[in-house]
Amino acid sequence: MKSLGLKIDLHIHTCYSPDAVTTLKEVIIYSKKRGLDGVAITDHDTLAGALKLQNSDLIVIPGIEITTIHGHLLALNVTTPIPPKLDINETIQRIHEADGIAVAAHPTIFYKSASILQTASYDAIEVMNSAAVPFQLFTYLNKKLATRLNLPQTAGSDSHYAPEIGAAYTVIEADPDVDEIVQAIKKGATVPVGKSLPWRMRLKGEALRLKRKI
Repeated sequence: MKSLGLKIDLHIHTCYSPDAVTTLKEVIIYSKKRGLDGVAITDHDTLAGALKLQNSDLIVIPGIEITTIHGHLLALNVTTPIPPKLDINETIQRIHEADGIAVAAHPTIFYKSASILQTASYDAIEVMNSAAVPFQLFTYLNKKLATRLNLPQTAGSDSHYAPEIGAAYTVIEADPDVDEIVQAIKKGATVPVGKSLPWRMRLKGEALRLKRKI
């Protein structure tokens, strides 16, 4: 793969997720500040925030982090709601029917309620997730899993607080078009890049999230 490509954070939450505080305006500001070409908005079980950013000058892949009965699943390039609490195979089928792709989110991180089924027809594996602790261990385990399953590898910050955006991202060899980007992910034209979130940033973000709940 060429060294040049689109830098896209494929796992971002906004204030449309109940546990996140990032505004839609902050998504644009911080994505540009981090030198990203685009983002995937993957709020928990809702498309509301993703659809509102469709007309921005940033590449925005509409998505959802869907709660299935087997854990969390990223649906990318979907514009119709996918119901939560379904079997993971049925969820993936609905994603594919909506012309999206299914990415296993943080699959080896047990404390994030994620699991992976060998029989499920995932399109890719999220191997880098900046919120993972310990980051290096879970990155290693996720990459090992992706290699064993022969699936493309992606990365995302899993940001819930604006300064976390871009801590991890996927370099994708594709034209700056959402459909082209999704096809490139399916073909494995991806390189995951990233690092763990600093503890000071994590604590500040958590404080803001707690304040939101009060």
